[in-house]
Amino acid sequence: MRKLIILLTFLPSFLMAQHSIEGVFSPVEDFTYAFLYKSSPTGAEYVDRAKVDEKGHFKIKLDTTETAGIYKIVYGVPQEINNFDLIYSGKEDVVLHFSLTEGLEFKESNENKLWASYTNSIEMINRAISNFYTHKSDDKVAFMDIFKTLKETQDAFELASKGTMASVFIKANRPYIPEAYEDISTYSKNLKDTYLANVDFSNPLLQSSEFLTDRVRAYIFGMSPEATEDFYKHQIDNLVNYIGEDNSEIKTALLQAIWSNMLQIEEGNVANYIADTYLLKLATEANDTMLVKVLTIHKNNSVGATAIDFPIRTEVNGMMVETTLHNLAMADNYLLIFWNSGCSHCLEQLPEIRKTVDQIDPKTLQVIAYGTQGEDVTWESEILKYPKFIHIIDSGTPRRYVSHEYGVESTPTYFILDKDKKIIAKPDSLEELQTLLNDL
Repeated sequence: MRKLIILLTFLPSFLMAQHSIEGVFSPVEDFTYAFLYKSSPTGAEYVDRAKVDEKGHFKIKLDTTETAGIYKIVYGVPQEINNFDLIYSGKEDVVLHFSLTEGLEFKESNENKLWASYTNSIEMINRAISNFYTHKSDDKVAFMDIFKTLKETQDAFELASKGTMASVFIKANRPYIPEAYEDISTYSKNLKDTYLANVDFSNPLLQSSEFLTDRVRAYIFGMSPEATEDFYKHQIDNLVNYIGEDNSEIKTALLQAIWSNMLQIEEGNVANYIADTYLLKLATEANDTMLVKVLTIHKNNSVGATAIDFPIRTEVNGMMVETTLHNLAMADNYLLIFWNSGCSHCLEQLPEIRKTVDQIDPKTLQVIAYGTQGEDVTWESEILKYPKFIHIIDSGTPRRYVSHEYGVESTPTYFILDKDKKIIAKPDSLEELQTLLNDL
């Protein structure tokens, strides 16, 4: 009986220690499940999922083994886009509403409501700052009033958030506040120079959230309306200095994200600068062979690089000749196409390419069509439609898989080379390719 009484004494506190994350999604028809992940500096670990009911509601119960930290709700695919972070303190339930049109709102959870209230307040003041400079005002009293409000708001939220997890983010987001009137150029420079000054890159809570990635991207891409290659490099160097020597994992993750962004905006030289100056060394030290391979492949196939050499067997003056790409001397330019006879896009685009190429002097352009599928009878019959092309296929012993060395992820993939076999363009579409070919 004594043991039973002790058990009953502790049972209520055990039950009270359990919390939940629940919410409502809208519009209901766009959601099926809510997936919960616990974020960490090195990734995210699956926790649980809940089905979204006919009213858009979901609820995930958390047991006492779930520790405080940053959690992520994934609500669709791709997961990298369709998600949002939340703070779980281990001391309270989290109740939220998420709308595809209105965004995220926390109904319960002091931690999350505090952070959301802070970001909304700072955003309103930032709009006032933007409006002040947009209207080219020189009213120094109004200027100081705006930044007085900003300082008071920051100080109030730092005081109110003491002892909370949200305080880590509020302090990291501490804004630049001028002591006297500054024109737009001076303010912009000082804002840029101090933007990361209060960010503790070694803090695991920041490392586990999207805060670091978002702030770093804003620092790299949002500080100049007409950013140059040198500007990007300067910002990247500053970022690495802010991160410090002892945070190699988060440094690698952030630089890799920026590297990918540079490729998306076609800043290949900056991407290669990131790889050559920082990322390749970090990946090598971490024995991350996959990252080393990805970086190396991209660098070797960047615009301006010499195309990777490979054997070619072709007909010259009625005779079959064994040569290589680098030794070809047939034209001023070369179009290298990686394609597959089982690829519907390839079969649609190659006839259009042939029409364009037929209008170009053979001394100006030679096409090299590289089949990626190995020995295949359909390839052998298909190439008969393109007698002026040089045809090669991934075959032989050992197979090199040249397409892999060129970083080919889909077919067709195009490279335009000059007479020295340097890559001068990597068109993404048939239309872009045809425009470039017509300008040769």
